[in-house]
Amino acid sequence: MKMKKEMSTKYQPQEVEAGKYQQWVDSGVFKPSEDPNAEPYSIVIPPPNVTGKLHLGHAWDVTLQDMIIRQKRMQGFDTLWLPGMDHAGIATQAKVEEKLAKEGISRHDLGREKFVEQVWAWKEEYAATIREQWGKMGVSVDYSRERFTLDEGLNKAVNKVFVQLYEKGLIYRGEYIINWDPKAQTALSDIEVIHKEIEGAFYHIYYPIVGSDEKLEIATTRPETMLGDTAVVVNPNDERYSHLIGKTVMLPLMNREIPIIADEYVDIEFGTGAMKVTPAHDPNDFELGNRHDLPRINVMNLDGSMNHLAGKYEGLDRFVARKQIIKDLETLGLLVKIESHAHSVGHSERSGAVVEPLLSTQWFVKMAPLAQRAIDNQSSDDAVEFFPPRFNQTFMGWMENVHDWVISRQLWWGHQIPAWYHNQTGEIYVGEVAPADEENWTRDKDVLDTWFSSALWPFSTMGWPEDTKDLERYFPTSTLVTGYDIIFFWVSRMIFQSLEFTERRPFQNVLIHGLIRDAQGRKMSKSLGNGIDPMDVIDEFGVDALRWFLANGSAPGQDVRYSEEKLSAAWNFINKIWNASRFALMNVGDMTIEDIHIGEDLTLADRWILARLQETIADVTRLFEKFEFGEAGRALYHFIWDDFCDWYIEMTKEQLQDKSEDNTTTKSVLVHVLDQFLRLLHPIMPFVTEEIWQRIAPENASIVVADYPVVNDAYIDAVSEQEMEQVMEVIRVVRMIRNEMNTPLSKAVDLFVKANDETTVELLVKNRHYIERFCNPAQLEIATNPSAPEEVVSQTVAFAQILMPLAGLIKVEDEIKRLEAQAEKLENEVSRVVNKLSNEKFVAKAPEAVVAQERAKQAEYEQQLVAVRERMAQLAKLA
Repeated sequence: MKMKKEMSTKYQPQEVEAGKYQQWVDSGVFKPSEDPNAEPYSIVIPPPNVTGKLHLGHAWDVTLQDMIIRQKRMQGFDTLWLPGMDHAGIATQAKVEEKLAKEGISRHDLGREKFVEQVWAWKEEYAATIREQWGKMGVSVDYSRERFTLDEGLNKAVNKVFVQLYEKGLIYRGEYIINWDPKAQTALSDIEVIHKEIEGAFYHIYYPIVGSDEKLEIATTRPETMLGDTAVVVNPNDERYSHLIGKTVMLPLMNREIPIIADEYVDIEFGTGAMKVTPAHDPNDFELGNRHDLPRINVMNLDGSMNHLAGKYEGLDRFVARKQIIKDLETLGLLVKIESHAHSVGHSERSGAVVEPLLSTQWFVKMAPLAQRAIDNQSSDDAVEFFPPRFNQTFMGWMENVHDWVISRQLWWGHQIPAWYHNQTGEIYVGEVAPADEENWTRDKDVLDTWFSSALWPFSTMGWPEDTKDLERYFPTSTLVTGYDIIFFWVSRMIFQSLEFTERRPFQNVLIHGLIRDAQGRKMSKSLGNGIDPMDVIDEFGVDALRWFLANGSAPGQDVRYSEEKLSAAWNFINKIWNASRFALMNVGDMTIEDIHIGEDLTLADRWILARLQETIADVTRLFEKFEFGEAGRALYHFIWDDFCDWYIEMTKEQLQDKSEDNTTTKSVLVHVLDQFLRLLHPIMPFVTEEIWQRIAPENASIVVADYPVVNDAYIDAVSEQEMEQVMEVIRVVRMIRNEMNTPLSKAVDLFVKANDETTVELLVKNRHYIERFCNPAQLEIATNPSAPEEVVSQTVAFAQILMPLAGLIKVEDEIKRLEAQAEKLENEVSRVVNKLSNEKFVAKAPEAVVAQERAKQAEYEQQLVAVRERMAQLAKLA
């Protein structure tokens, strides 16, 4: 027998967690078993950005994945959880540029090569931090397969995908209005733009009609773009302006004649019904300009300042130019009015800058055929299943309304676009490798959108485009876990790229979780200062408490509110497990799971706890399969806290302490139940379960690779559950009566159980030792017609009446006095609330919720008062 070290009297998470993770990594338990007979189960981690430390949302994400993979590992699957990180182009470059700026250096001072070296150094530093945090969270990934979205293998995959899509005509280079970030000076895809409601203005401006005294009134929110106007447009059916179609207006400030054209795009009812057209600065104007062959005049530089085509406003920032233009229009008498106007304005998700719609030559992915294939696949046997299912509609809705994807970014950090331009002819060459006469070509300086490489993650990490063993065995992956906020960014793109390049879905299941919000329900952000560092939480409560809170915080797809109270409750639950385990181990000696011998001499409590264990195993396993971890946690909590700790342990105490009896069976049951629920708990609480389990396990065994519990039909026992429920019901009723009568359990009182039949008498008599232990009766009589006195407190249950003599519980006179005082207090409360609600000013001015709360108080006080008066009337008959 191995010697067990003594358990401390209180759960100390730092002591429990110390060293365990490194032991697991060193022993290789996180690596796939590669058992050819085992069913593979794989997850690729959503790669965190190497921009900083992991936040609470990451902690939630990896906890859910770890729970899934740990359970599957214990169930005998050949599991692979592949880790990795994302280079996060714009975000990481911005962080490094910010760092260099504090040193007075710009990336242009360093040049591309040396700047990229600086970013790689940043990546190594933060990747090490992320790995350290993964370790604290207990994530059971296989580090030997770790990948990075900018590593050599992924670059090869990215180049192959780009070239093949280009050769198919699905990648093209074109001049379009794109979302431009003037601060980061790069293009953004639609979903990298956050729209915020801001208080702006409608500027009404006169455009004089050439050869006439008439003027057209035009309204715009962006007067600085009027410098690039190339037409004014009206609806051909608008009778107000039909006589003007074909004429020209003089563009204010620029003294350039531009035509008045007709197009049904214009809403007659909106604004003045006349609209300026700026094809180089608005996506709708761009399309309209194409229909009417209008020139495109870009009046803005890439940094958001006005360029040489902006006339005298050249060099001014766009917002400074706006103020000057309004001032000049007012001087010329062409400013009609300024109206306040709240409208949605796009901001860069990364830099926060106001996005500028700008005419630019970029690389695009033609989305229509790729999206259609993804849509069609959702009706096939290879469909991706979303949990909860409603997110399938979110996915389908986006794919049905998708726009072409701008994939080029004006950055230095990322996968450089594999396109070259001939120095003499301007010919474009696209290839996986540089052209043979590379000295005659110049490579495109832009890099690809980060999501372009992330979209290949499920298969590129497995070695694609090579036919690797991992790709053959572990792809498609089994489950993706991610937040609902990146269904568009990432999930959708992985699906259509996987279908295009592997002919398979990238994963079978997508488990969608929500966001972590603060206690008030607000999104955590730097601006609000309400972010929580998961490492701080771990230092205070331990990682298992954090994981328990995250696992049980919400249903799939729902947000979680951070709560210190719930974290404290999680710690208390673990402490309860710790103390119950400590009691069990103190009472079973050196018994381990190898010594378990459950004989025929089972008590009712033994049979009951074994039966309840089977139900719990079945429930938890079923709920894990549906990713309903909150419900699984509740089933475990109820079994461990209520059934095992509060009932079974208490029921076995006297028996275990009786040295005259052979307690091998009860000790075996105790160890067996402890072993099984620790295994059930392990995926959620890996550290504390390992710590406790190793005290009852074989030498050098780890719970990480122990078999997951399965239902043992031999222990399913509905009769024992029903019988124990009757015993427990008697105990619960007696405790309730004692509580109502303010009679402590330490005071012995007579107890009579009037059973409905002899079968019930036999059951309760046989198990009277449980009733005696939990109820402390001075005298206990169980019969179909017990000799109870007339003056009793009684409670009827389905199978019996529970009778307790009133004289033994209370002094009637003292109880009447106590109830009178309670009634007076309740009468005063009712009177106070009634007066408050009778005050018309209070009801009119107070918030509805406050008034409703007062009405609820009144109903509650009145209900309590009725109950107290009824009790007083009953006692008065006995006085």
